[in-house]
Amino acid sequence: MNDFLPDATRMGPVTLRTADLARLERWYLQGPGLSPIAESPGAVELGVDGRTLVRLEAAPDLRGPDPRAAGLFHTAVLYEDQASLAAAVLRMTQVPGMVFAGVGDHGVSEAFYFVDPDGNGVELYADRPRDVWRWQDGRVQMTTDGFDPSAFVREHLVEGAGQPTGATVGHVHLQVGDVPTARAFYVDALGFAETASLGGQALFVSAGGYHHHMAMNTWNSAGAGRRADTLGLGLVDVVVPDAESMGAVRERLADRGVQVADDGATLGFDDPWGNRIRLGA
Repeated sequence: MNDFLPDATRMGPVTLRTADLARLERWYLQGPGLSPIAESPGAVELGVDGRTLVRLEAAPDLRGPDPRAAGLFHTAVLYEDQASLAAAVLRMTQVPGMVFAGVGDHGVSEAFYFVDPDGNGVELYADRPRDVWRWQDGRVQMTTDGFDPSAFVREHLVEGAGQPTGATVGHVHLQVGDVPTARAFYVDALGFAETASLGGQALFVSAGGYHHHMAMNTWNSAGAGRRADTLGLGLVDVVVPDAESMGAVRERLADRGVQVADDGATLGFDDPWGNRIRLGA
């Protein structure tokens, strides 16, 4: 029996390392509609309602990641309703050089996919009500169907919509080398519950009955080993409700030989591919 993460677990900010801090900051302000939260030498925090969603760090000496390596697949920004999502998509169409990567009706949500100027995947999405999500044998039934993005915006856009409120990091999707190792780490050790899988290609995990807080796939990265120190993903933050929850995770990780940096407020550790995770309360 697994000791699962508490139901109130949520995703915190995603840290991205970039060679052009000003360019990437401008993109996240203009498109997703984030606002400045904090600034320090070589770093900025952007978010909504005073909560940081993305932290950008200047790393001019690092090279770009190999697209076949482990790392970030996409950061998913969850908007509180379809109107807020439509407004964000409209803003994206006005971003110079915007790269649109498609849409997906996943049954549980409607999503638009983009690529930021550094090549990081970004999903902008809105959930459907939980009472229409379909579950079978403890697994959520997610689909990937198309829809007309222009029709979505026309139907849901509210005139005069401004900056978003209530947006969060809904989930983070990673590239990994194999699914069984990901399951052993993210489910057995970290404590997420498995909610869906696509054979040996992808795994979806969550806390509290959400469709997924994290996902791992091998679509570009099958067989990948430990990632190099590159631009792109720097850190994934996971937030649990209390210190007791952190202690349970610390024990599970220690039992499995995972090295943990414990500063008294957070736990820092790497997944098997060197993707850095930080757990805080």
